[in-house]
Amino acid sequence: MRQHLFGRAFVDGKVQDDILVTLDEGVIADVARAIDVPGDTLHVNGLITPGFIDTHIHGGDGADFMDADDAANARILSFHAQQGTTALAATTLSSSRGDLMNAVEAIARANATHGAEVVAVHLEGPYINSERAGAQNRASIRPADIQELAALIAMAPRLRWIVTVAPEVEGVHSLIEHFRDRVLFSIGHTAATYAEAVAALDWGAAHFTHLFNAMTSFGHREPGVVGAAFTAIDATAELIADGVHVHPAVLRFVALTMPHRVTLITDAMRACGLSEGNYHLYEYPITVADGAARLVDGTLAGSVLTMSRAVQNMVELAGVPLDCVLPLATEVPARVLGVADRKGKLEVGYDADVVVLTERFEVEHVWVRGRKLAS
Repeated sequence: MRQHLFGRAFVDGKVQDDILVTLDEGVIADVARAIDVPGDTLHVNGLITPGFIDTHIHGGDGADFMDADDAANARILSFHAQQGTTALAATTLSSSRGDLMNAVEAIARANATHGAEVVAVHLEGPYINSERAGAQNRASIRPADIQELAALIAMAPRLRWIVTVAPEVEGVHSLIEHFRDRVLFSIGHTAATYAEAVAALDWGAAHFTHLFNAMTSFGHREPGVVGAAFTAIDATAELIADGVHVHPAVLRFVALTMPHRVTLITDAMRACGLSEGNYHLYEYPITVADGAARLVDGTLAGSVLTMSRAVQNMVELAGVPLDCVLPLATEVPARVLGVADRKGKLEVGYDADVVVLTERFEVEHVWVRGRKLAS
């Protein structure tokens, strides 16, 4: 069914007025400035944007990808689609071999009819440093295992693969070199020095997991992993823009200094979208209060952030212009997840993944591959 949307839209890297966007057969059929529009056109008072893309998301609406359950995964995909996320990387945690395989098997079965499209698997561990585990299960952290990763990839061969690793962990060097042409390796949950992080980039790593969090910080004599991210030429980096994980001033600094290399993420866990209270993340009890999810000892445990709120926070808390923020939630993550040829832009031939935001950054309408979701 052919659909027309007319109003302000984020096209060609900037917000433009009087844009007519035509959706047909699941793709964007036309994008053009117009005066006369078809009679059945939806006139938009807010802003038409590409659907958001999240490279790091664990769950939401009471479910987690580690549940390894089709119904749970459908809830996650439906919930986040309603919040404007139309494509994502289903993210796991450090866990037993059996639990990890079950989770990946269920992720491979997920499909976009439930909401957001799963375009990638993100293994956040288990090949990380227990000293920087954060809310990860330390008992499940282990040396890098080429055979284990090969078996996991074989379960979802059509999806993009991201694997978070700590460069200093036993076997990681060999793991990166073995899979560098098949996997996007992301540096995170690490106690690596600047030199060790730079070495990992030379081996083939090209991404950083939730920059600043669970990694060595930037210092003027020891730049740490954060310094390696700053000075890398091509590597991309995730940023949790909830105002809790990273100070708004730092969000602004990063967005303005490396705009083509930053992807906004939610790192959302199962409590996202629910009321404050007690939940769990894999085997750990979590308390959500004051907009943050924490372990009993106060350690941050993912977030309850949505991508629409991340965009809002970057504009209203961090003071970054909207034209600069939107690519961090669309074009850059599309490139990271290997779908930049069909997602992340309002462009002819691209998937009809479209979001309409109100002036207050509320999600008013969502289309996933041309299918309008119920408001």
